[in-house]
Amino acid sequence: MEKKKYRPKKTIIKVISIVIIAFSIYLLFGVMNEILHMMELQEEAKVAQAELERVQSENEQLSSQKNKLEDPDYVQSFARSNYMLTKDGEQVFYLPGEDSDTTDD
Repeated sequence: MEKKKYRPKKTIIKVISIVIIAFSIYLLFGVMNEILHMMELQEEAKVAQAELERVQSENEQLSSQKNKLEDPDYVQSFARSNYMLTKDGEQVFYLPGEDSDTTDD
């Protein structure tokens, strides 16, 4: 009769062990999923940080250009060199430089 009493206890222990193992596996998958999600977020943060640095650099360049364009002397010099604007009675001659792409045949 003692053998019958031990069998239900062993069966209960096996069932409890299986439930604990299943629950542990479930939690382990949850943790792994969170780790993968965290890694994806870290990668997105790196991309966002690089984009932020690029935008900040561009902002600095634009601010510098804005400050230069507020200076009338710079605007005049820029317009004269890039758009071939001249003062009244002034003539501009462009001479070929050493790095000129023209060839003499």
